[in-house]
Amino acid sequence: MSARTPRHWYGDAPVPPGTQALAAVYGGLAGIRRGLFRRGWLRSQHPGVPVIVIGNITAGGAGKTPLTIALAQRLRAEGWTPGIASRGYGRAEDSRALWVDATSDARQVGDEPLLIARRTGAMVRVDTRRAAAARALVQAGCDIVLCDDGLQHYRLARDIEIEVIDGRRRYGNGQLLPAGPLREPPHRAARCDFRVLNLPSQAAGTECGFGEWPMRLHGDQVHPLGGGRVRALDSFAGQRVHAVAGIGDPERFFTMLRSVGVAVVPHAFADHHQYVVEDFAFGSRLPVLMTEKDAVKIPTLRTAGFPIDACFSVPVRAELPEAFWLAFVERLKHVGQPARKGAAS
Repeated sequence: MSARTPRHWYGDAPVPPGTQALAAVYGGLAGIRRGLFRRGWLRSQHPGVPVIVIGNITAGGAGKTPLTIALAQRLRAEGWTPGIASRGYGRAEDSRALWVDATSDARQVGDEPLLIARRTGAMVRVDTRRAAAARALVQAGCDIVLCDDGLQHYRLARDIEIEVIDGRRRYGNGQLLPAGPLREPPHRAARCDFRVLNLPSQAAGTECGFGEWPMRLHGDQVHPLGGGRVRALDSFAGQRVHAVAGIGDPERFFTMLRSVGVAVVPHAFADHHQYVVEDFAFGSRLPVLMTEKDAVKIPTLRTAGFPIDACFSVPVRAELPEAFWLAFVERLKHVGQPARKGAAS
């Protein structure tokens, strides 16, 4: 668990009574909001091209961004021109709508949008108003929009919904925020077109439930941030390293490293953590391995004394069965039939 994740969400700690009362209020308000969209009293907006939302019903990371990257790459291979809409969580001025490219500053556009732009080469737009971001992407020439996160952003109408589930933690204690990790009740997820289970790398595909598609995140290379040759991840087998992860579930990254024999000294940070040089004052000069999402923020720390030559990024790729891609492409052929989705329709 992240250092900021309440222990009662995914552990065996008792749920504080006060949070249960707040969860009831939260659930009631969320239900009213969904109902307003469903009845048309609040209006969803559609940009006129297919919209695919990749999201989850839990707070925190589940593997949405690697799946978004894989979807964008597959769509380009199928002849589409995808654009990605994102809020750009954690950026300095989220009131500004911005275009993202490989040279953008993560502090201004957010770590995940920058990572997506670098990995896919696709157009990426960050805006708290996802519907406005989608319109901008269409005006710029995109013929399909992927929304990275935003399952609960009902202002943007969508044609296909993909839920991503953390295969290790799933729905935790099954309660709504703040008593548990759920943003919406489980029956909301059941309405999604696809449900993708992000499995630990060593798990068997049989652990998927009915209607769930297995996804594994594989990382087998390390990229030196100071420049130089790409190395195999298992070249660090038997070595002690500082492992840095500011993601929704840092333990997933640490487990991946341990699975190839790396001796991990773990350093878990909050999701979207904005690093400062002092965060890397570990007291020893071991190699530093970090997630690719963390690595996009490191260029801002290139100051005297920062151990850039000891830092390495470990990119991951999402792998899903070919049957998933066939089903996804087939579903895309029928977009608009039935009518586009608003709020949990």
